[in-house]
Amino acid sequence: MTPSAAAARRERAAALRQQIDQANYAYYVLDAPTISDAEYDQLFRELQSLEAEHPELRSPDSPTLRIGATPATALAKHTHARPMLSLANAFLPEELLAWEDRNARLASGVRTAGYALEIKIDGAAVSLTYEDGRFLRGTTRGNGLVGEDITPNLRTIHDIPLKLTGPNHPALMEVRGEVYLPFRNFERVNREREEAGEPVFANPRNSASGGLRALDPEVTRRRRLRMFAFTVEVIEGEPVATTQHGLLDRLEHWGFQVEPHRSRATTMDDVQEKVAELASVLPRLPFAADGVVVKVDRLSLQAELGTISDREPRWAIARKFAPEIAVTKLRKIHINVGRTGALSPWAELEPVELAGVTVSRATLHNEDVIAQKDIREGDWVEVVRAGEVIPQVLGPVRARRDGTEKPFHMPHHCPACGTPAARVEEEAVRYCPNAACPGRVLEGIVHYAGRGAMDIRGLGYERVRQLLDAGLIHDIADLYKLKAGRLVELDRFAEQSAEQLVQAIANSKAQSLSLLLFGLGIRHVGKQVAQTLARHFGTLDALMAASREDIDEVPGVGSTIGDAVADFFSDARNRRLMERLRTAGVNFTEPHLAPGDGPLAGLTIVLTGTLPGLSRTKATELIESAGGRIASSVSKKTSFVVAGDEAGSKLDKAKKLGVEILDEAELLRRLGRSP
Repeated sequence: MTPSAAAARRERAAALRQQIDQANYAYYVLDAPTISDAEYDQLFRELQSLEAEHPELRSPDSPTLRIGATPATALAKHTHARPMLSLANAFLPEELLAWEDRNARLASGVRTAGYALEIKIDGAAVSLTYEDGRFLRGTTRGNGLVGEDITPNLRTIHDIPLKLTGPNHPALMEVRGEVYLPFRNFERVNREREEAGEPVFANPRNSASGGLRALDPEVTRRRRLRMFAFTVEVIEGEPVATTQHGLLDRLEHWGFQVEPHRSRATTMDDVQEKVAELASVLPRLPFAADGVVVKVDRLSLQAELGTISDREPRWAIARKFAPEIAVTKLRKIHINVGRTGALSPWAELEPVELAGVTVSRATLHNEDVIAQKDIREGDWVEVVRAGEVIPQVLGPVRARRDGTEKPFHMPHHCPACGTPAARVEEEAVRYCPNAACPGRVLEGIVHYAGRGAMDIRGLGYERVRQLLDAGLIHDIADLYKLKAGRLVELDRFAEQSAEQLVQAIANSKAQSLSLLLFGLGIRHVGKQVAQTLARHFGTLDALMAASREDIDEVPGVGSTIGDAVADFFSDARNRRLMERLRTAGVNFTEPHLAPGDGPLAGLTIVLTGTLPGLSRTKATELIESAGGRIASSVSKKTSFVVAGDEAGSKLDKAKKLGVEILDEAELLRRLGRSP
């Protein structure tokens, strides 16, 4: 290797990093792309290739470090150089006035020093350490004093500069910000989770928080998180500004995204006016926000006012608002037929802006809720979104009724096939019992192909609907007869995509029995129950031959699930379907797992809610490999419950029975995976 060749490579790598950084800044910060995606990909791949062949060329701030980090086994703890504080809340204008009065008694000049206002992002707070302008470390807020090191995950977020632009930054500092998930990305994430058979996130904040604390940075990268920076803690060096407003300008100059609706107010009267203006902006934002943060603008006054017990600053407060409710007209109530045959009513609405998106449909839950609230077609209704996946109809505005509204009656026959609908006595849902119902078939095939089941890539709703309309398939067994030559005759099928789909279908034959059982869409059989049944019986033939009592007695199953499974396999049509799957070569067995003798040997564990860093599948795998057994319900025999976000009745029952409750961090410690 000649010196000139080595120098040329260094120069080229440096030039590529500069071009990519400039492109990222233009795209993510200025929202004004300067090059096409193809040009960006070409530059990125060239830099990746250079660094792979010559590792000495990789710098700590290389944009290639935003991907490809090795998954962690646990998150290391990190003590913040300065505490990360929480904010006090004000829900009324009078509470803002009282806040100013308290501050004015502690420091002179408060009323005339001015205020900085910023939209309050509903996300997850992080702290980013920069040394000599380079990103060194990133952590979660944690308890405010100690957080968790999530540096590899934060590198995947393009709003976080790996190297600061511009001069005049302190030698060592912590930049604080809020990581969030835009509504568009949130809806995409939940669609993917639903297709994979995983529980959806209740709101963007939970999804952002879970993505940040994932043990695999690839999980974080796929979420496509964003971040707004809002303050700086200088550890070594000179102050960077004299006002909060100036500090935000400096952060923007360094390459950070800063909340674009920030403003400055001279007096509290100005603050109240601007807060009212910003309140009308919140519903149109493309991300979740729940208020406005008001800060004393002058940084010297912030220091003088100080904090309350290292918990919250006196110089800042969050002016919060109630969840937004929109009023619109309910045009019609429709019925969706799910994969298990459940008939679910939903509302077709006149489009209305709500929480940053245009809403035209909303859930109505079930017929009992509709009757209880007396919701009618043609009603003006209140709709709330508040970050939920699907907007909900709260109820009718009865004062606006004019007599043209029509009471709703749940159909007694399936709207998709005309089969009489059945309703179990203690349930609020009617079901179509016809396994060949077109509505059930569509939903069932999509579910069967989902990533949480048989994982047939490229087989979503549109593809399945296209294959059904063309008469190429009628059920899941027909998938295994598809030929690439026939697929290319359809619209939007090229030779390559046809061959890829046929290969993906063929690959699915090797999936385990537990995934097949989940993919079949048997009522009450989720992923966990499917795994329990598969591991207990070992083969599909053994399960099909089992009596109702045999199935009921499987630990963690119970009579409701046992009845549903027994009924499914006693149906002659379903048994014929199983034989066709067997003929196609689909695997009917579950890999044998030897009983574990690890730290959880002999323990029965229940998982509930969404864990921040572990998927349900991964948590189950870790527990079972350590000798534990996963159960689907809580009883006195339960050893402990692992609870995450949005935990529901299982957590309540555990508390009632006095069953021990753990969070993810404690579970990892018991598994011997703590740092």
